Amino acid sequence: MIVFGAAAASVFGVIAPIYYKRFFDLLQAPGSAEASAPYNPLLYILGIALVLKLAGWICWRISLLPNINFDVKIMRNLTSDAFSKVLHHSYSFFSNTFVGSLVRKVGRLERSYETIWENVVHVVIPISISVVGILYVVFQRSTAIGFAFVAWLIIFLFANYLIFRWKSKYDERKTAADSAVTGTLSDSITNNISIKIFSGYSFEENLFGSATKELGALRKIGWTINEVIRTTQGLLSVGVEIAVMVWALMLYNKGQLTLGDFFLFQAYIVTLTNQVWNIGWMLRAFYEAIADAKEIVEIMDTPYEVKDIPDAGVLKVTEGKIDFTDVIFNFNETRRVLDGFSLSINPGEKVAFIGPSGAGKTTVTKLLFRFHDVTSGTILIDGQDISKVTQDSLRDAIALVPQEPILFHRSLMDNIRYGRRDATDEEVLEAAKKARCHEFISSLPDGYDTMVGERGVKLSGGERQRVAIARAILKDAPILVLDEATSSLDSESEHLIQEALNILMEGKTVIVIAHRLSTIITMDRIIVIEGGNIRAMGTHDQLLKKDELYKKLWSIQAGGFLKEEE
Repeated sequence: MIVFGAAAASVFGVIAPIYYKRFFDLLQAPGSAEASAPYNPLLYILGIALVLKLAGWICWRISLLPNINFDVKIMRNLTSDAFSKVLHHSYSFFSNTFVGSLVRKVGRLERSYETIWENVVHVVIPISISVVGILYVVFQRSTAIGFAFVAWLIIFLFANYLIFRWKSKYDERKTAADSAVTGTLSDSITNNISIKIFSGYSFEENLFGSATKELGALRKIGWTINEVIRTTQGLLSVGVEIAVMVWALMLYNKGQLTLGDFFLFQAYIVTLTNQVWNIGWMLRAFYEAIADAKEIVEIMDTPYEVKDIPDAGVLKVTEGKIDFTDVIFNFNETRRVLDGFSLSINPGEKVAFIGPSGAGKTTVTKLLFRFHDVTSGTILIDGQDISKVTQDSLRDAIALVPQEPILFHRSLMDNIRYGRRDATDEEVLEAAKKARCHEFISSLPDGYDTMVGERGVKLSGGERQRVAIARAILKDAPILVLDEATSSLDSESEHLIQEALNILMEGKTVIVIAHRLSTIITMDRIIVIEGGNIRAMGTHDQLLKKDELYKKLWSIQAGGFLKEEE
């Protein structure tokens, strides 16, 4: 219906001037038989012309109204598909990509579609039909003028094509520069506290200014090229109009054309000029839309670094046994993080990873979550290779309390409920009480409906940590990972939360990355990691006797703890 309406409107637009030609030809012959009653035939011809114009207008409405629903649906689907594709990219993708740029790129995709589709319906189809119809009619009246129209169109279209192909490289650079500006803006706003602390206003303003300067320079180039194109188009259109009318006058003087032909040619010249003018705008918009969409399409086409195998199974955790066997992980081609790491964690066992910074402690847990795939080796949960089960089922079986919890800019109720999204309000409140955050939430003016701000900035570090713990309690997964879960808590808060953590850990297989004394000494086994492998393992007392690195690390931690207690 959309295409049909646009095509029919163009057909009526070609036919209508033919009746105006007949109207003027009739006016030119007052002595003819038709002129004996001039007003009736003239009014009849005018009526047909007006009906054709009205029919064209109706067809455009028939084309445009369904197009609204069609556009809205397609644009929504495109945005949803882009969001889904981006969302499912792997951990490392988001570690290496500006969030602000991604937001801008996703938004560009639907605008690019809108531009391209609107040009197809409102420019390409009407132009194609108009050009064919007009050339057919013109050739019927004058072969010479018909060839002149054809030559003009070929030269004009080919020149526009070459110019816009050449200009497209600047459009792509402009799109990249626009993404860089958005990324810089997003990065600065996200880290505004750091800017304040380090008095970085001038530095950030200069950095942003450099990004906008490059974008401005590329915009200037593009707009200058567009203006040159418009100027050239205008001159060519005027030149063609004058040339055709002079030529038509010569043929009229020879008796080969009628007065109506002048109106016909003039109407067609105006139509083709407008249509060809639209071609220039269409090509410009088309190439800019392609450049805008190119970045996000490339992201959508980029294979996921971590993906489920075909017909991946669902992880079924019955005991919670974890086995790392000869795990090697290279962060890149030159940096090996884990080198033959092997470890068996028994069901319900609570182990702590300890070691110097960069030893690979956190990497082990990221591999367990399958944020990255191992370079070689295997990771098994209850005998099931985690690379052969779905990522969703794997992560549903593991709860995480990270060192720096990031919350959604949603209510506290929604943030806690994210641990189990079908939980009732009562279950959310119970989890909050166990995590010792019910008290501070209840004291807020809006209680559990309080919006936490972007990334949870309205809460203190300890409050965010307790909300994250409440979320993990609500999830109640059989495997639990605590990545310095009490690092943001003061001594009083840590004391309050430790009981909740002890309850949370009951009956679960637990991996703890921690340096706090109270966390380490309660573990069944402590694993000392150094250089991407296990240096030693045992209980706290055993390691103090047999491992110098652990003893050294413990002395530092214990010293800090004793000072804190004092």
